[in-house]
Amino acid sequence: MTKDETAIRNIIADQAKALYAKNADLLFAHHAAEFFSYDLDPPLLHRDSAPGAKAGTEAWFATWKGPIGWDARDVAVTVGGDVAFTTSLVHLTGTKTDGAEQSVWFRNTSGYRKENGEWKIVHSHSSVPFYMDGSVKAAVDLRP
Repeated sequence: MTKDETAIRNIIADQAKALYAKNADLLFAHHAAEFFSYDLDPPLLHRDSAPGAKAGTEAWFATWKGPIGWDARDVAVTVGGDVAFTTSLVHLTGTKTDGAEQSVWFRNTSGYRKENGEWKIVHSHSSVPFYMDGSVKAAVDLRP
């Protein structure tokens, strides 16, 4: 494993730690200044620079009773110079404040750029497939 791949895998590990601890500062620490994401929740586009981005994340954390599990599987890291991307299947788990147990798998692709010798996440895209049977329902019951 190269030094760059190790650094990027450490960022992924920090994301899992940040979610488990519900620590928005650690979650945002590896984001580039112009980070944006296509995430599972509305709106269609999220930007860290948007007013209230961190507060919105902290509000989401407050909807969880305890730690949030975030297990990235089948992580593939591709590095080319000062840019890289990762792909993975992610298992999000935990208990909501209303007692509902959550367990959903989704796909994640993230883009990275090396800035001043340090890898930063510039973009993240998470998605779930949907059923093509006309129902257009999210296929959150799938498992790898």
